[in-house]
Amino acid sequence: MKISVKLFAAARQYTSEAVVQVQLETPANVGELKKALLQQYPTLQPLAGHLMIAVDNDYADDQCSLDDNSEVAVIPPVSGG
Repeated sequence: MKISVKLFAAARQYTSEAVVQVQLETPANVGELKKALLQQYPTLQPLAGHLMIAVDNDYADDQCSLDDNSEVAVIPPVSGG
């Protein structure tokens, strides 16, 4: 299956893309998506341990299942005050 992933903040800067397509085997989960995303976009490696994934507007852990209709966003750590 192909998942569209929206990128925000530093993730967008590291890839120069607002939305990327990631190909996954079915069934898939967030952990597999992260792994595939980092393989496809190695420039994201500095953020690897800190990326938060939202699926259908809720933060998701690595075991969260994905399907073709999942709305996925990558939200890297933010700083500021």
